[in-house]
Amino acid sequence: MGGHISRARQYLLAGVSYAIPFVACGGILIAAAIALVPMTATGPDFSNAPLLKTLLDIGSASFGLLVPVLAGYIAFGMADRPGLAPGFVGGAIAAQVGAGFLGGIVAGLLAGFVVLQVRKLRVPSFLRPVMPILVIPVIGSVVVGFLMYRVVGVPIQQLMASLTAWLREMSTGSSVVLALVLGAMIAFDMGGPVNKVAFFFGAAMIKEGNFAVMGACAAAICVPPLGLGLATLLGRKLWSDEDRDAGWAALAMGMIGITEGAIPFAASDPARVIPTIMLGSAVAAVVATLGGVGGHAPHGGPIVLPVVDHRLAYVVAIVAGSLTVALVINALKKLGTARRGREAA
Repeated sequence: MGGHISRARQYLLAGVSYAIPFVACGGILIAAAIALVPMTATGPDFSNAPLLKTLLDIGSASFGLLVPVLAGYIAFGMADRPGLAPGFVGGAIAAQVGAGFLGGIVAGLLAGFVVLQVRKLRVPSFLRPVMPILVIPVIGSVVVGFLMYRVVGVPIQQLMASLTAWLREMSTGSSVVLALVLGAMIAFDMGGPVNKVAFFFGAAMIKEGNFAVMGACAAAICVPPLGLGLATLLGRKLWSDEDRDAGWAALAMGMIGITEGAIPFAASDPARVIPTIMLGSAVAAVVATLGGVGGHAPHGGPIVLPVVDHRLAYVVAIVAGSLTVALVINALKKLGTARRGREAA
């Protein structure tokens, strides 16, 4: 069992190492564009800033490649070059159906597994030269694509509808419990379907005159990247050079409310990172709710400070959530390092 987990971690790390430049490039360009453009009650306003809008579009194009690249190189790590096409196709479909980075991980692992099984088939000798460049990519892409559309995509759409209905029912109860749930949802898949349900629910509440829900979401949105970026600064020896580079990009993205800045960390170590950032975002959302924070723009992070109510409470919420993430994840990494040291001894 431990061997399978170790290999799976290697595959995830392979995908993450190739995806980080796309995250850093896209995130920093998006952060620069949003940071320089005027912030209004409806969010960043690019109507009179065509150059910044172009910068935003370039960053979005780079960032949009994150899930396909992640999936493609996870499959590459498992099955070498024949896994690239099915992995990229599966990752592109994961992004298309809104499955987020978790869907990309599923697509990459699935593509690698399918390709490995196809390679085991006995074929006539005349087919062997074209197997890795034609047959395997086509078969792998068809199988993975079918599964991503028909097996993964439909449940995600149903899940989004169910979660939206559930949140509407919860909105009539305790605001603290609602904030706790929204914060955890925001962090869970960092831009994936669960995150989007929580975000769009908060945005919908703005139109109904309820700014507290968006206030909780706005505080929670930036905590995963800010907390993980802060963790790489507070515990430098616990993180690799690549992680520390990703940490700087995460901090930049966190400042302008891009939760996806945490994806490289979550993709390489989901078992520890995802629960930790869910806790931190939940803390931020609850503190924001208790502090009476109201969000007037469908966005998050420190950049929306001019359009929130009770700004000091908003800052306190973000700091509390980010510190929670940084301290908890570094403690977990220390425990993991100590355990591996005992096993080696």
